[in-house]
Amino acid sequence: MDPGESENPKIRTMEDDLKNALDVLRKGGVVLYPTDTIWGLGCDATNEEAVARVYAIKRRSDSKSMLVLMENVNLLERYVNEVPDIAYELIEVTDKPMTIIYPGAKNLAGNLIAADGTIGIRITREAFTCRLIQRFRKPVVSTSANFSGDPSPDTFAAVSAEIKASADYVVRYRRDELTPASPSSIIRLGVGGQIEILRK
Repeated sequence: MDPGESENPKIRTMEDDLKNALDVLRKGGVVLYPTDTIWGLGCDATNEEAVARVYAIKRRSDSKSMLVLMENVNLLERYVNEVPDIAYELIEVTDKPMTIIYPGAKNLAGNLIAADGTIGIRITREAFTCRLIQRFRKPVVSTSANFSGDPSPDTFAAVSAEIKASADYVVRYRRDELTPASPSSIIRLGVGGQIEILRK
């Protein structure tokens, strides 16, 4: 730890949260955590049982796939058969969180991948999620912390008590933020690099 970090309660809390969240993820559990957009439910994106639990918590059919977070664009080729060049260009130039739906998903939990073989992936630049994924060394599921069909919570306070109670660990970091967060934009890419904007 760098000198002075122990005097900063935010940094100390984030470090404690990272350790606790990592422990839960490694055991196949579910965490409630802040992301680069809204608060989300997360788990190991390669663990089918963990993914099934998130679907159950959300009361959501597993036919509706969930997205995953990564912190390094170089990891894409490990989880997508073919990454169109345009994907790297879009990620580099975007100034807001952007989820890209790729064809040919691989090396992820089977119940996380859509029936057509696609997967939504977002490269996060937010401090907590970046550190969490770096240390976990795997993608992490990110889905809005709400029951299916309910409004997505734009602050921690908007997350229902039942959702909070369903997670194995609830991150403390950033709970007090009051500025409403927004979901990401969503873009679908075809094998040939075709672009379809699903949400701006």
